[in-house]
Amino acid sequence: MIVPGGPGEQNRTMSAADAAAQRAEDDSPNSADVSYARMMIEHHRQALEMTELAPDRAESASLKRLAERIAAAQGPEIAAMRGWLTTHGKAEKSGGHQHGSMPGMATEAQLSQLRAARGKAFDQLFLTLMITHHEGAITMATDVKAQGNNLLVEEMADDVVAQQTTEITRMRTLL
Repeated sequence: MIVPGGPGEQNRTMSAADAAAQRAEDDSPNSADVSYARMMIEHHRQALEMTELAPDRAESASLKRLAERIAAAQGPEIAAMRGWLTTHGKAEKSGGHQHGSMPGMATEAQLSQLRAARGKAFDQLFLTLMITHHEGAITMATDVKAQGNNLLVEEMADDVVAQQTTEITRMRTLL
């Protein structure tokens, strides 16, 4: 790896192993890491709320299976993020964050519409809301990768991007 020098200094090289060791030395979470974990717990919670509606309301068997997969992935991710916060001595809630400002979150009115919908109308609304929801999670994950410092949070963000990108592709085929 090439490491840029300071002003007036030469660049230097560093092995990948040295770069990884240097990164591991300063893995301390910053405010972006903590905010991401807190917000993603709330974000995933809303996705679980939406997926819980699918068995009784969805018409498409494919959509029902997709909702099961989303729930199966996001429940453990919530547990992992809660564990990460606990490990770092951080509370799950910051006290002042409004979830409406998170990218991709459905409004209460949209959730009410989803709860009232049945059959094809449910399927269409679910897919529309969940695609937007996943796109918001990808935005949040991309942001923490740019602003965060903790390697485990970065790995969790990578998982969110990979998994939810795949699910968006799957959902678009069901529209």
